[in-house]
Amino acid sequence: RYPCRFISPNRNRNYLFRVNYYKNRINLEVFHVLTDGMGGVTFLKELTYQYLRLAHPELQEKMGDGLCSDTSLNREDSYLKNYKKSHKKGYKTERAYLVKGEKLKPQVLGVMHGFMPVKALKKACNRYGVSINEYLVASFLWSIYQECLHGMPSKRPISSCVPVNLRPYFDSITMKNFFVIVSAVFHPTKERYSFEEVVQIVAKSLRSQINREHLENLFAYNVSNEKNFILRAVPLFIKNIAIRYVYHNSALANTTTVTNIGNIQVREEYQDYIGGFLAFLSMSEGQDIKGTICSYRDTLVFTISSSLTDVSVQRKFFRQLSEDGIPVKIETNGVYGE
Repeated sequence: RYPCRFISPNRNRNYLFRVNYYKNRINLEVFHVLTDGMGGVTFLKELTYQYLRLAHPELQEKMGDGLCSDTSLNREDSYLKNYKKSHKKGYKTERAYLVKGEKLKPQVLGVMHGFMPVKALKKACNRYGVSINEYLVASFLWSIYQECLHGMPSKRPISSCVPVNLRPYFDSITMKNFFVIVSAVFHPTKERYSFEEVVQIVAKSLRSQINREHLENLFAYNVSNEKNFILRAVPLFIKNIAIRYVYHNSALANTTTVTNIGNIQVREEYQDYIGGFLAFLSMSEGQDIKGTICSYRDTLVFTISSSLTDVSVQRKFFRQLSEDGIPVKIETNGVYGE
């Protein structure tokens, strides 16, 4: 099967996640209503720990049968707990440029992983004076600008959703969803932007939004709607219509999504048994190409998932990294060779 296909609750014991394996790779697919990236990775790590203890008796004797102390079972609603009254609308709904093209067959998802050494990546980021996240998001938007707009001005901005994990900002250990989305925006209004210009524009866009006050306003606006007694009295079928409308407008406000799972750390006792982690996103309305970042030990993986046949954006992205002195090893799920 291809990844990220519909999960039928009736055929899956009502679980909204799927676990399977291939050789020595364990796969977890999670419906976002259950948890976010951090919650999914925590569950995957605990699942892997349990498997390793069953497969290796020496680990069983050393680690016992209980859950890892790093595995939280906390299910609090951290949005409500940290809510402060606010009426500011933090999300913008301006239409963004959308990447279009011939699509792969229905239910087929193309996946391309780029493996790179963290040391070389940091060296490149330091030259531009930006973080790894800022650099990779900017590189992705630059690739769309070059390959889809061919370096020309656009009436609509190129914009990427960038999910932000709120747990470090509010001392939360919940395994339920606790994140907000900011947008990295690059609007090409003139001809011939340099790569360095785009990096600085995107970095400035992200830095202006990723601070506790702004993040707090983003989820406070959402919670205020949830707590509104008038809205709570509205019949469900009307709410569903309104939610679909809001989702449609929000979806078209971004060209793509780039999510950063961050550096994944495992217990020292298990490190020699785990080769690495990979992560990627499914497609959504208006977004037929997305990026996911995660790292383990000394290797970072940028994964591009797409439902489009054209791979020019992927090619430009990894070539740009190579031009910046970052060696990249590519792996795909074979879709593009068919």
